[in-house]
Amino acid sequence: AKHTQPGTMSKRAKMEDSTITMDEVDGCSAKELFGQGVCYTYDDVIFHPGHIDFAADAVDLGTKMTRNITIRTPIVSSPMDTVTEADMAIAMASVGGVGFVHYNMTAEQQVANVTAVKAHRLGYITRPEVMAPTATLAALDQLATRRGFTSVCVTDNGAVGGALMGLVTSRDSELVSDRSATLASVMTPAANLLTGSAGDTIDDMEEKLLASKKGKLPVVDAGGALVGLLTRASLKDKKLRPKPGAPSLDARGRLLCGAAIGTRDADKARAEALAAAGVDALILDSSQGDSTYQVEMVKFLKTAIPGVDIIAGNVVTQVQARRLLEAGADGLRVGMGSGSICTTQEVCAVGRGQATAVYKCANLAKQFGVPIMADGGIQNSGHIVKALALGASVVMCGSVFAGTTEAPGEYFFQDGVRVKKYRGMGSLDAMAQGSDTRYLSESGHLKVAQGVSGTVKDKGSVCKMIPYLIHGVKQGFQDMGAKSMQHAGELRTAGDMRMETRTGAAQKEGGVHDMHSYKKVLW
Repeated sequence: AKHTQPGTMSKRAKMEDSTITMDEVDGCSAKELFGQGVCYTYDDVIFHPGHIDFAADAVDLGTKMTRNITIRTPIVSSPMDTVTEADMAIAMASVGGVGFVHYNMTAEQQVANVTAVKAHRLGYITRPEVMAPTATLAALDQLATRRGFTSVCVTDNGAVGGALMGLVTSRDSELVSDRSATLASVMTPAANLLTGSAGDTIDDMEEKLLASKKGKLPVVDAGGALVGLLTRASLKDKKLRPKPGAPSLDARGRLLCGAAIGTRDADKARAEALAAAGVDALILDSSQGDSTYQVEMVKFLKTAIPGVDIIAGNVVTQVQARRLLEAGADGLRVGMGSGSICTTQEVCAVGRGQATAVYKCANLAKQFGVPIMADGGIQNSGHIVKALALGASVVMCGSVFAGTTEAPGEYFFQDGVRVKKYRGMGSLDAMAQGSDTRYLSESGHLKVAQGVSGTVKDKGSVCKMIPYLIHGVKQGFQDMGAKSMQHAGELRTAGDMRMETRTGAAQKEGGVHDMHSYKKVLW
């Protein structure tokens, strides 16, 4: 038999010894923390660790985005005009999330963006440059300056879907001194090109491109029309990125896509046009969603386009949320004034700390069987963990994705740094293009900014960013002892998910400190 030395006790004996005491209450439950009449944001709250008996990779983050739509990645992109158009929506769906196309554009333009997402085939270049044969080399030079492209496909109508006539690369054009020469005069004719067939699999076409040692592979249908493009550079980029996992697809195998609309009468026709284009979910985009306009719009859309899920908002209280839920909303967007470029709380003195808003609204929405979307205030994977743990089904990100390759706009240099523009939809710049409707502004009235405009650094592709963000979230769930979104909800409801608020000093201690210099590389 094993014996312990005098004065010592085995670990098991210590745990079972009745003389060992622990504090009856260590930390707070969510109900206790958020029931004190103080609103908190994500940085104010810290979770206690839980017991780990599973790997981080085993964490299941699959979730309901709306009443009827389930996605693998609980992250969606915000319908802002410097964040989400077709490119972003395609990228988001390809990594298991969803992108919501902004509506600071004409209805026709928005429908075209949704149509592009629905028509996109994974593996192809998202937005290949195509020109007509009558275009000049000078136009190609402008394209190179604007987007960095030195090669274009040439079709009879200058667009994808036209008959492929040829391909122009830098080898065809760089030594031609007459920049007024047409592309038709220098291009490699389609008959001399290596092409792929739209009926072939992506893997087969990738192998064909690699075996040929060429740089481009235009893809054509049976009639010779250009339907897509594969490039050696895109294949190299694909191999260097983390595997994206399963994409978000609709019942017909097309990429999921959302869009935003307003609450004016003209938006009813816009909604019906978007539904005809195949949009899966619509956001009623308003900074303050508790209005008769939005209640009436929800009721109209649920009757007019019943196959499209409607996400109402924004709200931050249960009183606001209940009216929209009772009207029939399939999802709720939660947040007011918490975005990095939003000044609503400063200008209007209305809003709520985002952590409190998410917890309170989630508690009510759960009784209706409706998911909520935490919109705003997300800066890192830790904030995503907190939003999901407090009851959000998905998080909506704007500033996180601003400045990425897929965000609208072109890169430019400012003080030696490569940047893109980023602005709040309540900024005067965005309002001048029509976004003032989201702030219930009437035409002709004075406009007061509830957001700012600025720039953000180049962040690369969201296709590289999101897999790392998600793995960080999975590690956070593992540390809390939550195996899935459902398990996290059970822990929160039972009071077993313990948490506390942090003082300013504790927040400082929880970040990088006492360093002379450092470089923060996230992945």
